[in-house]
Amino acid sequence: MSEPLASRIRPQKLADFVGQTHLVGAGKPIAEAIEKQHLFSFILWGPPGVGKTTLARIYAAALGAEFFELSAVSAGKADVKEVISHESDRPKILFLDEIHRFNKAQQDFLLPYVENGEITLIGATTENPSFEVIGALLSRCRVFTLEALSDEDMRAIIKRTKFKLDKKAQDWLIAMAAGDARQLLAVLEATDSLYGRITIDTLKEALQNQHLRYDKAGEEHYNTISAFIKSMRASDPDAALYYLARMTESGEDPKFIARRMVVFASEDIGMAQPTALVVANEVFRAVEIIGYPECSINLAHGVVYLATAKKDRRAYDGLRAAQKDVKQFGNLPVPKQLRNAPTKLMKEEGYGEGYEMYPDSGKSLLPDKLTGNQYYKNKK
Repeated sequence: MSEPLASRIRPQKLADFVGQTHLVGAGKPIAEAIEKQHLFSFILWGPPGVGKTTLARIYAAALGAEFFELSAVSAGKADVKEVISHESDRPKILFLDEIHRFNKAQQDFLLPYVENGEITLIGATTENPSFEVIGALLSRCRVFTLEALSDEDMRAIIKRTKFKLDKKAQDWLIAMAAGDARQLLAVLEATDSLYGRITIDTLKEALQNQHLRYDKAGEEHYNTISAFIKSMRASDPDAALYYLARMTESGEDPKFIARRMVVFASEDIGMAQPTALVVANEVFRAVEIIGYPECSINLAHGVVYLATAKKDRRAYDGLRAAQKDVKQFGNLPVPKQLRNAPTKLMKEEGYGEGYEMYPDSGKSLLPDKLTGNQYYKNKK
């Protein structure tokens, strides 16, 4: 089997790296670290296909380190142990792709080896590490944020492939890939392999080919999660389970799915069944602890519960209505009866006057301009 295009044209040194000039340009953090031969642990956070793996390899090679690459999707403690036990007279860098997929116990296991310097960790993630990486490990790593590649960056990558395509085909391909070089190269390679020529039409045909990967940053990702949410909203557990299965079978991050369920519990179920938020949070917790494949069962349990629960969007709608008034009117004066009165002058000005802890008069506590507005609409 021939080497994939993305691997064949992967840059080997920083001078050939495309994009992320805020990190690799002259005087910038990673360029400085390489120049000064500074070995330290860090996390690369950014969307797919922007050079996280390539940057980690370049850094390791420039520092003369032995490079070990694991994916948190399939790796476990045993794989980490093997890296740690490997004898080497060079520093060891462990590159852990999709580090957010390591559960808390796995991250806890990794921590002491990073702490004592047995390994230098480079993590890569598409998810916010503040939420996905335990605090103790995060505090020992610097976080670098990578950005989607610009159109100019993508054109430079196309040029490196040596494929010939006109400006219209380039423009379409760049717009489709949306800053993801891996997606761009996969479609280019598939198009050349299938059709031997690259035009807008052959690019579109290749993109629809069933052998192309499910792209977690692409349209299929958003279409599927939309169908999943709308199926639960329509109280259709069968459809919701089907779209859940599509996501789990495609390797979608289970915490992404669980987060959407937590939001759904408050947005769509709300006061009709307040325990839905408790269930959704417990599903998220189970996903965080257990991971794939077993956490699919927890997700299914939660999906059926949420899909069959009664629905009530009044709390959500009320928030949106209140936010609209805040944007329109700004910070309106708080009624004096609700203001705190810690000083004599404030009391003389009427702050807190007439305040009742449990009023039964039904008098509005909103700013005067909004008196009578009803955000949370009680059902009759």
